[in-house]
Order: sequence, then C-alpha cells, then structure tokens
Amino acid sequence: MSHATDILILNACLYDGTPTPPLQQDVAIRGDKIEAIGDLKGYTAKQVVDASGMALAPGFIDVHTHDDIELIRNPSMLSKLSQGITTVIVGNCGISASPVAVTETVPDPLNLLGRADEFRFPTLSAYKEAFEQAQPALNVAVLVGHTALRAQVMDRLDRPATKTEIDTMRAMLVGALEQGAKGLSTGLAYQSAFHAPVEEIDALSAVLAEYDALYTTHLRTEFDGIIDALDEAFATGQKAKVPVVISHLKCAGKANWGRSAEVLAHLQSAQQHQHVGCDCYPYSASSSTLDLGQVTTDFEIFITWSDPHPDMAGQTLHAIADNWQCSMLEAAEKLQPAGAVYHGMDEQDVQRIVSFPTSMIGSDGLPCDPSPHPRLWGSFPRVLGHYARDKGLMPMELAVHKMTGLSAQEFMLHGRGLVKPGFQADLVLFDPLKVKDNASFIQPKQAAEGILKVWVNGQLSYENTQNPSLTGNRAGQFLQHTGKQQ
Repeated sequence: MSHATDILILNACLYDGTPTPPLQQDVAIRGDKIEAIGDLKGYTAKQVVDASGMALAPGFIDVHTHDDIELIRNPSMLSKLSQGITTVIVGNCGISASPVAVTETVPDPLNLLGRADEFRFPTLSAYKEAFEQAQPALNVAVLVGHTALRAQVMDRLDRPATKTEIDTMRAMLVGALEQGAKGLSTGLAYQSAFHAPVEEIDALSAVLAEYDALYTTHLRTEFDGIIDALDEAFATGQKAKVPVVISHLKCAGKANWGRSAEVLAHLQSAQQHQHVGCDCYPYSASSSTLDLGQVTTDFEIFITWSDPHPDMAGQTLHAIADNWQCSMLEAAEKLQPAGAVYHGMDEQDVQRIVSFPTSMIGSDGLPCDPSPHPRLWGSFPRVLGHYARDKGLMPMELAVHKMTGLSAQEFMLHGRGLVKPGFQADLVLFDPLKVKDNASFIQPKQAAEGILKVWVNGQLSYENTQNPSLTGNRAGQFLQHTGKQQ
C-alpha cells in the first residue's frame, strides 16, 4: 500500500537541528509541514528529490538581522535565501522599523534600516500588514527597538528619558508585545541610547515577563569595559525575570584582543543561575555607522557609504584623510553621516566565540549599504564550510544546531528549527563538501556555493543546481510571539 505525499526527499544525510550526528533518512512534506521521516519506500509524491550524498537540515534562522524594511522593499530576499536562511529576527540593537512613525529625519543608527519615508509602521500590526502584502520569501519574528521608542518620545537622545517619556515608551512597547513582538532590544553603545541609565532599561524590561518575552542587547561597550557591560545586561534580565541574549558577542578593539576565554567564562558563570544566550557572526570585522568614538589607527576602517561624499565609499578612512590632507577624525566628521567596516577583532577570539556551544549564528548584515560587509551574503555558509568543515572548529551537526534548533529554542519559534514530523517544512539541502561563502570585502554581493535547494513552509523557494535562482515562490510567514510553549 503506497502513501501519497507532496514532496519526498530521499537518501538525505539528515542533520535534524539537534547536536546529534546525522543519519541517512527520507523526509516527506505535505502542505507546509513535515509529514514523516525514516525509510519511506512505501511513499509516492508529486515531486521526488534524490538527496544521495547531500545534507538536509532545518532552514537556517538568522537571529541577528536588520532586514526590517528590506523584507518589504525587496521581498525576494536573495541575499538570505541563497545562504539557506528561512527565518530572520528583525529589530535588533535597539533599531526597529516598528512601532515607528517618523516625520522628518531618522536619527543614527535607525538610518541603517532605510530612509525616513520608509518608516511608516506606527504599530506592529501596521508592519505585519505591510509584511503580508509584500509576501516576502522568509519568515520574520520581530523585536522592539529601545532607540526606536526613544526617537519618538524624546526631543533629543543625548539624555536620560523622563518618567513621563518612559511611561509613553512602556505603553508603546506593551502595544507591540500584545501584537506579537518577541521582546525588547537595546543598542546601548550607540550615542542615541548610551545616555539611557540602567533605570530606564529596567522600567521598560519590567513589562516583558508578562508576555514571556525576551531581552536582547548590543552591550553598552564591547571594548575594555565589556565585563561590566555584560553584568549590566545580566542584572536587567534577572530583575525583569526574562531570558537575555547578548548580541554579536565579540572582543572589540586592540586592547581587548585575546580576552574571549575570559568573556565566555563570565557568560558561562551567569548561565548557571539565569537564562543567557548570545549570537555572533563569523568575521573579524564589524560594520555599522561611522562612529567618531571608534576612529583609531589601531586597525583598518573601510568606508561603505557617505551622504555628503558618496564618491569616497569603497576606500579606507586612512586613505581619505591622506587625500584630504587632514586628520582621520576630521575626515570622519566630514564624511558623516556615513557607514564603515571596522577590522577591529582578533581571529582567534572570533573562532573561540563561533565554536562556543551555546552561541547562535546571526549575520548582522546591513542590506542598505551600497558596499555591504560580506556577512550579509556569506555568514551561514562560512560557518559550515570555512569553520566547521575546513578548520574543524566544531562538528557539522553543532554548526547546524547553532543555526536552527538552538535559535528556535532561544527565540521561542515553536514548530521550527528541527526536522521532525508536524514541524514546519523549512528545509535546506546543501552539499557538505562544497558549501562555501563567496562574498568578500571586495565583492560582497555573491551567492554562496553548495546551497542546493531551500524550502520555506513547504514551498521550494531557491535552487542552485546550475546557477543561483529564485523559484518565484514566496511563502514567508509573520511569526507572532505566543510565549513559551505550554
């Protein structure tokens, strides 16, 4: 007796999203769900894929993105699908597109997401409606940015918020949580949020527990004071009684190189008595807006865009300063507002954090950059190919777990992140011997090799057998937060 299903993937080397070694399995997909796993010889299907010699994994979850507006602006999302990513978390680093109504200018770093006229989501429901109209190819879950809230209730951001302003921000945050936001994010290193004292963050975080929401943070500093900054984040989570995720964990600045073992030990000791996670990206350079406080001769700073001097993009700050015959700080002032890539980390630290068992992978790519950091297109294949396979930093199953099961668990993405009957059919088929990132600092917009097929909610959305191509299926869903699984 044969059993008919929609899609049958045969003989796959199945990485199921847990840290356990792979097994050869068949997988059946019916509609948008995984129907069965195992030896499915008795099954027939409209579409049969022979996956012999190939790896099948849950679709990758990019837990750290700034794709809020990009999903609507460019719903095909090739930069992400081509890496095997099926779900993105937006609203990181205190920067979110909703709930935001902007009238004239967008303060730094909200400008990383887009132009003022693109911020048109005064509520999370308005964002969800725009998402559903655009029908993006990826699933999305949303965090509310602290800086986004501040930008709407405060006349200037270089001061603490007043009690009245905090009350208004809390009301906006509660509204977004009721409409399905995952939690609150902060970007305390940025000038627009640096002046927010602990009390301001605690007052906002206090509303999270009721919604089983979480707190994610771009620490107040990733430089010399990182241990104190971690302690501040841990304390916020403890007081609010919510899980904490440390965004893009790193040891930034030359004086900090080599401190990753100490930083990770500190994180692990906090994990003994509270829920703390972290994400990281697999590169020793960061990317953001050009920050005068980070101008240094210790490492290279590469300019990715500049509003007043667009012709300077693609050059180092040092070269621009030489050309203009001025100091690097003066050059940086003249370039602003601008974007930059900072080569400010040590590779050994990056490797230690990437292979840390409980670190998740996030790209932190900036889709609006004319010359983006290669992490926008390359992060996930880079972990699989360069770090897991070539460098042997971790087994492939752990690399996959950090992009799937672990991420789904930390962000409470129920029914995703594992290949399991009844779970959503978000899947990626890749060649474990060939998978590699092609994006470079010189040519950042390059699709990866070895990511063969990507299904989002049961729809084949991307394939790269001869050349990278979108199928035209865009089946992304808005992942409403429903709290912890009951």
